[in-house]
Amino acid sequence: MENLKAVADKCSKESEKQPLIIQADLTNEGDTKRIIEETIKQYGKLDILVNNAGILETGSILNTSLEQYDRLMNTNVRSIYHLTMLAAPHLIETQGNIVNISSVNGLRAFANVLAYNISKCAVDQFTRCVALELAEKKVRVNAVNPGVVITELQKRGGLGPEAYAAFLERSKTTHALGRPGQPEEVAAAIAFLASDDASFITGASLPVDGGRHAMCPR
Repeated sequence: MENLKAVADKCSKESEKQPLIIQADLTNEGDTKRIIEETIKQYGKLDILVNNAGILETGSILNTSLEQYDRLMNTNVRSIYHLTMLAAPHLIETQGNIVNISSVNGLRAFANVLAYNISKCAVDQFTRCVALELAEKKVRVNAVNPGVVITELQKRGGLGPEAYAAFLERSKTTHALGRPGQPEEVAAAIAFLASDDASFITGASLPVDGGRHAMCPR
C-alpha cells in the first residue's frame, strides 16, 4: 500500500483526478475479480489494461522445483490470463487495448531462470493469440519485452547487493547500447502501444532491451 500511495501521489501532481488505489494479490481469484469490479464502479468503463505483475526466481532444471514453477506461472501467466478474461468484455465496449509486460527472456533463451523464461514465452504467445481473437472486436493486444531494467525485480528474485551490482555491471556488455534500462523507457513504450499512435499495431512483441535480443555470443 505504501508503494501504491507513492505512485498515486506522483499521478496526482500530473492530474487533478485522484487515482483509484486497490491493494490486491493477482494470484487470488477473488482479488482479481475485485480489481475489475471496483474499477468499473469507479470509472464506468475500461479503456486500457496493462498486465504488469511479475516475479523472477533463479533456478535450472537441476535445482528447480514444481513449487517454483507454480509460483512463477501463477503470477506471470495465470494472473494475466484471468485478468484479461474479466477485462475483455469491458474493453470490447470501449474498443480499448491491452499491453502485456513480457521480457527479452520470452524472445531468447537464458540459463538458470528456467521457470521465468517459460512464463515469459507464454506471455508472448498469449499476446499473439488474444490479439487474433479480439481483432474483429477492434481491441488491440501487444506486449513489451524489456531487457535488464533497474527495478526491484532481480533483488526480490534473490540477488544480494554484491551480486546485483555485478549483474548491472555485466549488463554493459550484454546490451548493445552498453547499459541497463530505466523504468521510464519501458513506460514510454507501453504508453505508445496503448495510444492511438499505435492504432495499426496488434499481436506485436516490442523489445525494449537496448538491443539485447539481437545479440549473439562472439
